Amino acid sequence: MEIFNLIPDKLQEFGLVFIFSLIIGLSQRRIHPPNIENKLFGTDRTFTFIGILGFILFVIGDGDMLYFLGGGLILSVFLALFYYLRAKKHEIYGITTIVIALITYCLTPLAITQPRWLFLLIVVTVLILTELKESFTLFSQKLNKDEFITLAKFLVIAGVILPMVPDTPIVNFLSLTPYKIWLAVVVISSISYVSYLLHKFIFKESGIIITGILGGLYSSTATTIIIAKKYRENQVEPNRYSAAILLATAMMYLRILIIIFIFNSELFDILFPWMLVLFFVSASLGYGLLFFFKDAKNNQAAIITNEKNPLEFKVAMLFTLLYIAFSFLTWYVLNYFGNLGLNVLSYIVGVSDIDPFLINLFQGKFAVSNQLIALATLQAIISNNVVKFLYAMLIAKKTLWKLLLIGFSIITAINLLILLLI
Repeated sequence: MEIFNLIPDKLQEFGLVFIFSLIIGLSQRRIHPPNIENKLFGTDRTFTFIGILGFILFVIGDGDMLYFLGGGLILSVFLALFYYLRAKKHEIYGITTIVIALITYCLTPLAITQPRWLFLLIVVTVLILTELKESFTLFSQKLNKDEFITLAKFLVIAGVILPMVPDTPIVNFLSLTPYKIWLAVVVISSISYVSYLLHKFIFKESGIIITGILGGLYSSTATTIIIAKKYRENQVEPNRYSAAILLATAMMYLRILIIIFIFNSELFDILFPWMLVLFFVSASLGYGLLFFFKDAKNNQAAIITNEKNPLEFKVAMLFTLLYIAFSFLTWYVLNYFGNLGLNVLSYIVGVSDIDPFLINLFQGKFAVSNQLIALATLQAIISNNVVKFLYAMLIAKKTLWKLLLIGFSIITAINLLILLLI
């Protein structure tokens, strides 16, 4: 640091502009094949001179931007003429190199007036985007109009509707507001959308194990039903299908933990260690079935290629209706049956989607302690795990249920033990 302090500031700034202008120019030379270099206005040396020109005009202005802006205008005119003539003669219409040249010209103001981290961030971003041209091309070929519509739906749900809805109670006896309802929809949709994107683009033709892991982020119950149906069709590798269902259950614990973290930090402190224990136990059992109970036939489990869009209107509406219904049902049970009623209700809701019920509790709309909410959460999970086992047993039949009985029995026993400890 003492050595750098001996170097004049202007020399440091010039060094930054010179080095990174040259690097940007070298990257342009690398990505353009030699046979079209004569159709470019320049690469390494040209970009370096553009950066130096910007430095000179900015420095001699000494705070007056007139010289710098004038030079930028002249440079823009030359680049526009070059673009016009190239497009007319060679029918090359790309403008990326020209835009990068203008960014290179602007490096000096960034180096002198802005923090070094911002200067470097912009340069790194330019270099990365330049090098990822082929990757973006390949990725865009995988997209269709439905993916952009899905993205638009998510942006509307999270960025347009949520800030607009009022945060005033719908009824005077319950802290239920349109904002809280839609916030719950946004949180669940966000987690489901991430799972959807991973399954759609990264694990496009995923095996049954990846389906269980990613499906658990979306809905472990729905994933259990899908996997059980696949097993009934194929009747091979029961250990792999059982492992996928247990891994979906493991991901359920992570999903619920994320939801708790978003809505209730005090409850998160209570449940965090226990939910992690349940996650690791479920995951370990899943991988245990995968590696220690291999099918002698060693057949390959089915490949699942389709992933349902989690942002469909009917899916959001169903979640909203369940959320509102559980809001009123929970209020009624607490007011007329007290804490005992909530405990009973937490076991009953396990037959359906438990997220609407749990989010109602996590948002703190009811006058109950976090300790009671923690108990209700674990009780609802126990009930839901039992229901998932029953679904798998009824749908898949035969050997699948025997392995799942081992796994879910251990998970449920540990879950019950945690209930006694908290």
